[in-house]
Amino acid sequence: MRKILILGIGNTLRGDDGLGVYIVRHMEESGMRLPPGVELLDGGTAGFDLLGLIEGYDKIIIVDALRTDDRPGSIYRFTPDHAMVQGARFSLHEVGIMEVIGTLKIMDHDPEIEFVGIVPENISEINTDISEAVREAVPRAVEVIIDAAV
Repeated sequence: MRKILILGIGNTLRGDDGLGVYIVRHMEESGMRLPPGVELLDGGTAGFDLLGLIEGYDKIIIVDALRTDDRPGSIYRFTPDHAMVQGARFSLHEVGIMEVIGTLKIMDHDPEIEFVGIVPENISEINTDISEAVREAVPRAVEVIIDAAV
């Protein structure tokens, strides 16, 4: 059985910037049944500290805020290769995650990686809650995340 990790990243003190963490916590607290072999992890803003936690998975789905010119709450699913090609169009708030992925490859661990990015409304103010636009997108985002995990 494949080991799959759903990794939420972001800063929960900056509103929608923490939406990846918010969604993973929502999935945990809802008691939803995950597909076999799928685990959840709140990665917060850990950066390279994640290496020991994410090593050993066959696939990692990274949930994060995504800056692009689209309506807040819009959901995107893409691979790291697509992010590099579309670099001018997409910007993950946690630039360090690309370095973490690169380090996994150097360590001879090359899991399949997918991103589920949600367009934030507000990431500049100190706020511990997500915006209404992002909150409304959470059920659909969860569907996209689970689809990526199966």
